[in-house]
Amino acid sequence: MTSVRSLFAAAACLLSAYSPVANAQEQQLNILCSVQSDWCNLIQVTFPRVTGIKVNILQRSTGEALAQVNAEKANPKIDIWFGGTGDPHLAAAQLDLTAVYQSPALAQLHPWAKAQYEQSGGRSVGLYLGPLGIFYNKEVLAKRKLPTPTSWADLLKPEYKGEIQMANPGSSGAAYTALATLVQLMGESQAWDYMAKLHRNMSGYPRSGEAPIKAVSRGEAAIAIGFIALAPGEKAAGFPIEAFTPAEGTGAEIGSMSIIKGAPHLEAAKRFYEWALTPQAQQFAFAARGFQVPSNMATVVDPRVPDIKKIRLIKYDYNKYGQAAERKRLIQLWEDKIKSLPQ
Repeated sequence: MTSVRSLFAAAACLLSAYSPVANAQEQQLNILCSVQSDWCNLIQVTFPRVTGIKVNILQRSTGEALAQVNAEKANPKIDIWFGGTGDPHLAAAQLDLTAVYQSPALAQLHPWAKAQYEQSGGRSVGLYLGPLGIFYNKEVLAKRKLPTPTSWADLLKPEYKGEIQMANPGSSGAAYTALATLVQLMGESQAWDYMAKLHRNMSGYPRSGEAPIKAVSRGEAAIAIGFIALAPGEKAAGFPIEAFTPAEGTGAEIGSMSIIKGAPHLEAAKRFYEWALTPQAQQFAFAARGFQVPSNMATVVDPRVPDIKKIRLIKYDYNKYGQAAERKRLIQLWEDKIKSLPQ
């Protein structure tokens, strides 16, 4: 795998040809970062080294990020929102919270990344694609003599009571993707019935999409629902974790990027946007142990990235489930129908 040092060098070569930032006001950039912390940290270290632009990072899950951008719309503090599931980025576009921007690199991107751009009216673009799946801890299952799941249906088995975690869809993009996936896969009525039964086996709904995966890695939970791109990194760290996509089919996130409308450092935001779409910059995901499919077709892909051709992906309606009203409706129904239930 490409080393972090070589990625620094590649990024430096790439950006050395860029013209200097126009004025002192643009010598800083405020990024709302909704990817894993290692990736956010790499950005904060690398982008200033190759551009001279100071980067201020604020890490938030996608639901929290959308809420913050909306709360600050009269006086934006953030310049660019990097990463996180595409649904809230589409909701932000619909709410006129993000700016229209067309990158010259658009032609280099996969069709699903360009579709995010088109569906958002030019206010968002795809950075990566990550399938949703199920994680389990091999040692915990063996110790507790629990069967290995292979499907969504398996998660309803009574022996998994108190053993499963999924994040809260109100704050987590991964959990909202799971919610919208189940609704599309099963139909809304059957999906609510399924989630009510699944609730009996849940041990908690943490705010971050990463938290259930970490809980499974540490043996605090046996099973979790989340994006399978995180599994190789956990395995490389020595945790006995496995992940799979359910037999019935699954959805996938289109991790996205959006410039905030009224960004205080707009030119720096555009410069970062261009950098983030380059093959060299997209390889930082792998160095940060994130193994999603990168959006630039020229990016050299790590062999641990899931082969989406071998995954049964549903035809996820990003446009519908990215609508602000639909997102709000589903999350409220989940609060009323599922989270309020006793366990």
